[in-house]
Order: sequence, then C-alpha cells, then structure tokens
Amino acid sequence: MNAPALTELPVAVVGAGPAGLAAAAHLVERGIEPLVLEAGPAAAAAVREWSHVRLFSTWGELTDPAAEKLLAPTGWTKPDTTAYPSGGDWAEHYLQPLADALGDRVRYGTRVTGVSRTGRDRIVDADRETQPFVLHLTTADGHEERLFARAVIDASGTWTTPGPAGASGLPALGEKAAADRITYRVPDLGDPAVRARYTGRRTAVIGSGASAFTALATLADITRTEPGTHAVWVLRRGIGGSTFGGGEADQLPARGALGLAAKAAVDNGCADAVTGFRTEAIERADDGRLILVGEDGRRLDPVDELIVLTGLRPDLSFLSEIRLGLDERLQAPTELAPLIDPNQHSCGTVYPHGHRELSHPEPGIYLVGMKSYGRAPTFLAMTGYEQVRSVTAAIAGDLESADRVDLTLPETGVCGGAGLFDDPAAGQADGAGCCAPAPAPALVQIGVTAPAATATGGPEDQGGCRAS
Repeated sequence: MNAPALTELPVAVVGAGPAGLAAAAHLVERGIEPLVLEAGPAAAAAVREWSHVRLFSTWGELTDPAAEKLLAPTGWTKPDTTAYPSGGDWAEHYLQPLADALGDRVRYGTRVTGVSRTGRDRIVDADRETQPFVLHLTTADGHEERLFARAVIDASGTWTTPGPAGASGLPALGEKAAADRITYRVPDLGDPAVRARYTGRRTAVIGSGASAFTALATLADITRTEPGTHAVWVLRRGIGGSTFGGGEADQLPARGALGLAAKAAVDNGCADAVTGFRTEAIERADDGRLILVGEDGRRLDPVDELIVLTGLRPDLSFLSEIRLGLDERLQAPTELAPLIDPNQHSCGTVYPHGHRELSHPEPGIYLVGMKSYGRAPTFLAMTGYEQVRSVTAAIAGDLESADRVDLTLPETGVCGGAGLFDDPAAGQADGAGCCAPAPAPALVQIGVTAPAATATGGPEDQGGCRAS
C-alpha cells in the first residue's frame, strides 16, 4: 500500500499525558489533525500510577492555554489556581476531560513499537525527507498495524524506565533477584496494604531528588507512630547546603517544603543518612532481608525494604530507525542538553527553548515533555506546554511564533556547581554556583545512636521520632 500525501496525514502524538494532550490541543487550534496514541486504557496512565502524590506546582501552572480553550465549550471549570492537586486530581479534573474533548483523536490501548520513514531504514538517504513517517503499533488485543504521519511528537515520557539502585547505571548485582523487596516508585502509604509493608520495618531509600524527599517524609510519618519503623537514606554524594533542595529560597514553595521535610526526618532521628555510598551489590541476609554493599566495600545493616528513586531515563528502543541527535550523557536533544545538564547547570533555571533546541537530524520528529530532558531532573509541566506550543507552530510553518519562546521558570534556590553532580566527595562547596550557600545539616551516620532526649526536647518535641 502506498502512503498518502504528507498534507493529508495527521501528526502522530505518542502518549496521552500532559505534554501529549497539550500538543494535540495546539494542533487542533492550528487546524492540523492530531492522532494521539496511548498505550494505557485511559488518558494520563503514568500520572495515575502516582495518583497519591501531591504535585509541588499549583493548578495555575498545570494547565495549558490551548487546552483550556478546547475545554471551554464542554463546561469545564478550571480548578482553584492556588491549590496543589495530587496526581489523581490532575488526571481526573484536567487530563481525562481534555482527552475526552479531543474525542476520536485519542486512541487507547495502542502501543507504538517502531517509527521510521516509509520505505527508508536508518541508513537510506534518497528522498528520505519527502517520505511520511510510518509507525508500527500493537493494540491491547495483540493486533499489529501501521499508520502514516506527516510528523511525530514523542511525548511518551520516562515513567516506564526508572533508574536502578546500582551506581554504575546498571542494576546492582543481586538487584533483580531482590525484586520482591524493592520498589522504584514512591509508595502509597495511605493504602493500608502498602502501609503494612513498611510499618515496623527498616526501609532504605536510595535517591536525592523530590521523589526521595517525598518517600522520606511519608516514612517519617509512620516512624512517629509505629514502633520499629525506621528509614535509611542512601546518598551517592555528600551532604551540603543544597542536599535538601532550595528550602525557603525555592520559588515553588511546595517543592522547597519537600526538602525541608526530608531534612527534618534526618534531624529528628526518623531517618539515618549514609553519604558517599555507591551501591554495587544487594545481598540476602539469612533472614531474607537485604544488605547493600558499596563500591568501597562498606556493608550497611540489613533492611526489610528498599525504595529506589534514582531518576528516570527515556525509552528510545522504538526510535532506533530514526536519526536522532542526542547528547551522549543525558540522552536529551543535543541543543537542549547544555541548558539542563546537572553537571553544568546551577540553580535549577532553564533558558527558554523551543523547536530549534528540540530538533533532530531527522526533520519532523520531536521529543517533548519529560522525554526531552532525557536523564536530567527537575522537569516542570509548564516547560512541556511551552515546548509543544513552539513545536506545533513549527509544524504549521509559523516560524515567527515558533521562534518566539517565552518561558520563565521558578528557581530552585539550589546550586549544583559545575562538575559536582553526584560527586561523593562534594558537599556542594560554598560559593559553587550563583546562590548563597545554605548552612549544612548535621550528618547522621548509620549505627550512631542519637543523643538521649531531654525533658524539654523529647520525641514529641522532635516530631515524634525515637533515637535509632
């Protein structure tokens, strides 16, 4: 079967999450037909998997202008712009209604398994750019099909490919065998069955971002009320002024509060902190618990459960026939990578960027949303919305609008400092970056008993946690 002319084809959007649905809304606004391909049974399938987690962005930062226009005729009412929704709220009150407004333009239960140029594999140059894209799909019932598209916007995210516990980027030795005691998500401790898994047990949390802060804070809540519950925070680098985020200096207050909650968990004895620890192996103790072994030979006391929150990475497997231009470290678009590289970038700011920074050697394909950041952290929804506005303008041929990228992101109040990302010896040296150094919290080591509480400073006064 011959492919139809490019102008007759839709733009394929991979993923019905926040960025993908916003891209579809912008395309509709420009009179271009989108086709959103979602592997899950409903919109925002990945968001629904962390429905219990509250976002640190307000509703005012979580909706897209073009999407709001599309929703307006349906009677949709924008939630209180100052409120902080959970992932479940975001999916139920915005993302699913937006998908419903798009109607048949969204196909569920449809997984993209491959993308290429019609009749041209990766190495063929002849007439390549004149050929439409061809996407291979697998439906929920196992049926295979293909479709043609004039352009492809990959907004499939990074949720399905979390980073491992192993510091080398590969699973630690024994990590797969220990899967029954490991989760790579922030657990929903409001669910009684999940809560029981961690109550009265010793749990290690590996990671240093907002997800790790959330896990530590929620575990601390159990620790205050359930005897025998304790958390161990495993960090690959040292503790310094930026370890706990920007705190009160963060222009997103709820994000800063997460770091302060994690700091309180350590300071109050709800969690022990182990620094400069790079996990090499996970062994089983005689009682079935897990022992983390570091590259330096250190062996931590056994833990009952392990929560691994070491970041996410993009799944590029279905794009293997496409000529992508990706940074060798971050797996982000080459022009975007220097703007977001944690080895280079300080203070969490990102320069305005759009279709030019998101372009690849293969014209007509764009990675947007979380996937555009590759392995870099601190992606915000408002970044994705501005990305898709610029990209869809470029697809429509409106380069004046596409090049006019206006985006001001809130600062984190954190300085990474060049070359210090994930450095075990770096306590984030004072003055490394653009922000004033914050006072460093005291280090609490594994196996060190906290001082006995005084009559005026007992567990209740310290948040209810007991000495480890």
